[in-house]
Amino acid sequence: MLITLCYLYLWARWGRRPAALVRSTVRRLRASRCSFTFCGAAARPGDARVCLSRGGRVFCVGESQSIDSLNKWVLFLVSPFVLEAEHIAFVTESIWAQGDSLQRPSSAETLVKWSDCCLPLAFRPGDPYQLIAEASVDDFSRLGAAFMEDRLQMENGLVPQKIVSVHLQDSALQELADQASCGRAPVLLPNTEPSPEIEPAWDGKDGLEASGDGTPKPSGEPAGDSKPAGDSEPGGDSELTEDSEPHGPAEHRHLHLSSCHECLELESSTIESVKFASAEDIPELPYDASGGPQGASYGLSPEREGRRGNAAGKAPNILLYVGSSSQDASCRLQQVRALLADCVDADSYLLYPLPEDSARGDPWLDHCLLLVIAAREPIPEDVHRKFTAYLAQGGKVLSLSSSFLLGDLQVTSKAALQSTVQNLVFSKAGRGNVKLSVLSSGCVYEEGPGDPLGPGRLQGHLENEDKDRVIVQVPFGARGGEAILCQVHLELPPSSSAVQTQEEFDLLKSSNMRRFEVLKEILAMLGLSCGAQRAPALTPLHLLTASEEIRDPFMQWLGRRVDAEGVIKSSKLSLKFVSSYTPEVEITPSLIPVVTNTEAFSSEHFNLDIYRQNLHTRHLGKIILFAEVTTTTMSLLDGLMFEMPQEMGVIAIAVRQTQGKGRGPNAWLSPLGCALSTVLLSIPLRSQLGQRIPFVQHLMSLAVVEAVRSIPEYQDINLRVKWPNDIYYSDLIKIGGVLVNSTLMGETFYILIGFGFNVTNSNPTICINDLIEEYNKQHRADLKPLRADCVIARAVTALERLIDTFQDKGPNGVLPLYYKYWVHSGQQVRLGSAEGPKVWIVGLDDSGYLQVHQDGGEVVTVHPDGNSFDMLCNLILPKRR
Repeated sequence: MLITLCYLYLWARWGRRPAALVRSTVRRLRASRCSFTFCGAAARPGDARVCLSRGGRVFCVGESQSIDSLNKWVLFLVSPFVLEAEHIAFVTESIWAQGDSLQRPSSAETLVKWSDCCLPLAFRPGDPYQLIAEASVDDFSRLGAAFMEDRLQMENGLVPQKIVSVHLQDSALQELADQASCGRAPVLLPNTEPSPEIEPAWDGKDGLEASGDGTPKPSGEPAGDSKPAGDSEPGGDSELTEDSEPHGPAEHRHLHLSSCHECLELESSTIESVKFASAEDIPELPYDASGGPQGASYGLSPEREGRRGNAAGKAPNILLYVGSSSQDASCRLQQVRALLADCVDADSYLLYPLPEDSARGDPWLDHCLLLVIAAREPIPEDVHRKFTAYLAQGGKVLSLSSSFLLGDLQVTSKAALQSTVQNLVFSKAGRGNVKLSVLSSGCVYEEGPGDPLGPGRLQGHLENEDKDRVIVQVPFGARGGEAILCQVHLELPPSSSAVQTQEEFDLLKSSNMRRFEVLKEILAMLGLSCGAQRAPALTPLHLLTASEEIRDPFMQWLGRRVDAEGVIKSSKLSLKFVSSYTPEVEITPSLIPVVTNTEAFSSEHFNLDIYRQNLHTRHLGKIILFAEVTTTTMSLLDGLMFEMPQEMGVIAIAVRQTQGKGRGPNAWLSPLGCALSTVLLSIPLRSQLGQRIPFVQHLMSLAVVEAVRSIPEYQDINLRVKWPNDIYYSDLIKIGGVLVNSTLMGETFYILIGFGFNVTNSNPTICINDLIEEYNKQHRADLKPLRADCVIARAVTALERLIDTFQDKGPNGVLPLYYKYWVHSGQQVRLGSAEGPKVWIVGLDDSGYLQVHQDGGEVVTVHPDGNSFDMLCNLILPKRR
């Protein structure tokens, strides 16, 4: 009765917002592994609780339904499959609509295409026709809401009758993984045969055409990614029977999920979770007052819009061809997949391998947005013909150091260039040039007797005497086909085994950001979207402690500081301390919940035990505010800055920032893989460091370098400090930075030190683990990669030790170590401009400012607040404001 009342309340509150109710209910209950069903009212499972009823259709929640075997299913062509933690597997049952019932919707804007919202995994022909797919929580909810409102569109004349979420047991997941890895999934789309008594008759351009034997043949896109084929009202809602034979087109048949003799497997405990689905447990979601089906709750993100509406009107499939099966081909596949994942939005495009056999026989040509060819060996003639046929019908091809050629274009091998680092001049289709270092394949392109390439197209040549052409753009056919062919290894990272020397690694890493610039320019020319991904949603903070003995004193202190609602306010944001987090708690840049109960805390990116093991301080870093995603860690401690007792050293740590800050107006990009943190210090004014506050940024930069290079056997990792506040790889590439905000109140400096550095994110520039990997390769060592939580703890430990040394001995206590790691020893630069006087860098003065010496002149002090150091030009310039 209580559950029924809860859902009656839900209906009264959410009746006008089915999309919001569906999504909120799925988000709240998915962890319980209960099953979500969308179906006709008469087909509702007997034990399921109805959450929403609309137009003869219901959305209900029941006990978990499982699939433990796929031996009666046909798999799609998939890459090695892992069901992501936040995704849902589900079965869609559909029937074949009679020709008279195939009607085009009145407004294409109201449609939701099944293929736009999920990744198909397997199918089983028959009546009903069954598809297994997986989708994110939001996309699954969007499918369900569209089904409820009769605007869900299938393909090839199919009409959806039921959607049921299922639990794929380990045995079923293993079948997907095994068959994908061994190439036993030979199809990109199913042979969609209806029951004999049903013959789709609609012959519209986007639907099905009857072949000579009465079997439908697809004329649009593959199941899972095809064009609309029409929709109709669902058939009757008759009860399902377990062993019934196939019925007419408007009737249902029992949904068998494992095999013909196995029924649904029930898990009795999960239904208990339904009782928590009260309205108070479901967050308010934006509501489109217009009542349109594509309201705010289910509006497409920019990424989804790109996926739905590419210019070619094709499914968002990017196919990767690397040649015949081999270990080398498998490695190339992973390299190309990783490369494209860093360039395009994974939510907008699907990346599939295209095995050689599938390239010959499968009907992939109509369902491919971009074909990427990265095969080293010659391409078989029949496969080459397939590729040119794809181009002839308007396809797009990117060839990466392969033998693929078109028309009169020829390729010539030059042994002297093979596997060497060369300078590339890349022309951006009449919009300027980009110069970068690249790894040459040893081959170059030469034009045959045909038409020369036009000046407005993309092209690239080596900066050598012959100006060898290594990137060409080739139009093909009369339907807009186009290929961009490359004979430099844009697909290989600088850490590739093909890169032999430290010098080559340095050159390639220095050009890595420009390599991605060139790649994105090429992909954009081929019609793909390479725009910036939208910022991730903010997450709550978690209050953690480095030791249990400090937790109770801190909670007592906190209880005296928060207001009646548990909030600490500051000029920048408010922190609301709560015992637990539920989805209805709002998170905004100005109001962030802080979860104080740590029993359920876990994070893939921050291990509290590792942090504790590497933190050896008296005070610093003991109280931790951790967030997966926040605006900037510099703002989180603003309200605690003047209140925190010194013995309770607080630190804010984030996995990602959406508004990272740099010096002055600069922004700090913080992709996944950065170590991002802000630590709070209080320094007495009348102390060694209090009289020389500019040294604080130098101590923090030095602490980050020392955190890595003080690890046994890591002392030669070439991580260095650069004046005034940067962390560099050698003197080549920035790897991190420091930002200091200080406020003097009375006799105390209150200081926020923000620091961020790349630990695991190789792209677009470089990270600490890149340096470790390269060191291992050059010295045949076996140093282990580092984690962000480990390095942050070690950096805070080093910072406290350096501060103690400075307070005891002054600048001379730390400068020898600072000079050991800084990049400026013996460096000559110019002051003011490229024509300014030459000076030699001397060191730091007693206040932490840079000193330079001019031949025959005096020593000049340069203040960091008014100047910046341009490492590329060796200039000391006035800082632009």
